[in-house]
Formats: sequence, C-alpha cells, structure tokens
Amino acid sequence: MGGAISITLSSLLYPSMLGVQKVNSAPARVVAAPATGPLTEADRDFVVQVRAAGLWEYPVGQTAAKKGTTKAVRNAGKQLVDGDAALDAACRDVAGQLGITLPNQPSPQQQGFASRLKAESGKQFDTDLATTVRATNGQFLTTIAGVRTTTRNSLIRALADQANTTVLDHITAVEETGLVDFGQVLARETTSPGLPAQDLTPPPAIAGQPQVTLTPPANSTLSPSPTAG
Repeated sequence: MGGAISITLSSLLYPSMLGVQKVNSAPARVVAAPATGPLTEADRDFVVQVRAAGLWEYPVGQTAAKKGTTKAVRNAGKQLVDGDAALDAACRDVAGQLGITLPNQPSPQQQGFASRLKAESGKQFDTDLATTVRATNGQFLTTIAGVRTTTRNSLIRALADQANTTVLDHITAVEETGLVDFGQVLARETTSPGLPAQDLTPPPAIAGQPQVTLTPPANSTLSPSPTAG
C-alpha cells in the first residue's frame, strides 16, 4: 500500500451494523480516500458483508457435499465451497488494500442458519439448505447491485462483479436441486428479520487472532479476480 493509499482513522472502524437493509447511518459518507477512488461507509460495509456471507455459507456447503441425499444437493454444496473460497480470497485482498478490518465469524443470525442446518438430516436438510441459501443469496444480490451502481472505488467494483457472479452461480445451483420453497423465499426476502443490531452484525475479530481463511477445494477451477494496488 505505502503512500498510494491515504486512509482516515474512520475507515479503520468496524461497521456499526449489517444486514439486508440499509442500516448504516450515512452510507454515502466518504471514510477514506485511497488511490482507487473514494471509499464510503456503504463500500466498507459491503466488504464486511461479503466476508460474513462466506464464513457461514462455506461450512454449510461442506456439510451439504457430504450429507446431501441427492447428487444435485451434493453438487450444490461443492459449488458453495468453491465459490465462497475464491470470493473470500478476493475479499481479503481488497480489505487489505483498503485498510478494512474483517470479522472471523459470521453474524449471530448467520450462525443460527448454520447451526440449524448442521442439526438437520435427510430431506429436511436438503430442502432447508436449498431454501435458506436461495433466500439469503437473493437478498444479497440486491445489495450487490446497489453497491455496484453507486461506488466510486475500482476495487469495490471488482469485488462486486465477482460477488455477483458467485451469488448467481449459487442461486442456480440450489434451484437445480428442485427443492427450493419459493413461498418461503419470497417471505424472507420481503420481510424484515426484526432482529436487534447485534444479531445482524459479525463480531469484530479478536486482536492478534489469525485471520480465518476459506481453503479452496483441491479440484477448484476458480480464482480470485485480480486487483490492482
């Protein structure tokens, strides 16, 4: 980074609140002025949201690849793992260049998704996996579009492009299982979760704690999008 990036103190602060709604107090407020373009609160929160999404979805994909009862569900699990690993690598790269602090755990709400799926089995697991992933990715697609059309930072645009491709791939994969409950998906996508801020916010990483990385599968054909410093 060196002198190419000038970062204000506020850019290092952890986003106050995350979720599918616009919850930050001033999303258009510029918090840093790197060489890649002005960085806003919305940009910074987006990078953290990408990170948090992978942190809950990646282990769920690993579980689906092992205990899915159909080939389509197991294949969907493998695609989640592959896509999330590549996207997380790009996210960590962008965060490092922009001085954004990333969490090592997903939000409590997302942890709840993962815990519920871990406890399920058989057809219930298959259906709940497909429906939950479809709903959360559908919500996130809207967030990605909003950031992509408003950001003035080239690194955020590149990350949004990769996130868009990854999310669409995940949506397609779970839809191909034939198990998505679209009635539930619509309800989840159009209804506020009604949760307190702390349930929608990933806990900050503990100082000195190694950064969690999502390891790509040995046969991965994906790679992070190149980013310029």
